[in-house]
Amino acid sequence: MKDSNYIKVFTGSLISSRRIIAELEKIDISPVVKEQSESGLQPGMFGGSRDYQEIFVHKDEFDAAIKAIDGFTSELEA
Repeated sequence: MKDSNYIKVFTGSLISSRRIIAELEKIDISPVVKEQSESGLQPGMFGGSRDYQEIFVHKDEFDAAIKAIDGFTSELEA
């Protein structure tokens, strides 16, 4: 998202991303989600997939989004 009005605020697993999205939506922020996956055969390994998502918010909502994400992650650490 070069030259965009959106800023990446989180990259993580599908499960964590879903929770972050829910937290952002609670405070009326509509995030943009970009899904990534790495799959395929690697030498010595059969298949496997590491799915993750990147979450972006509009630059005007960045500060509020970071506060919500920090609050969520501090709950996880407690």
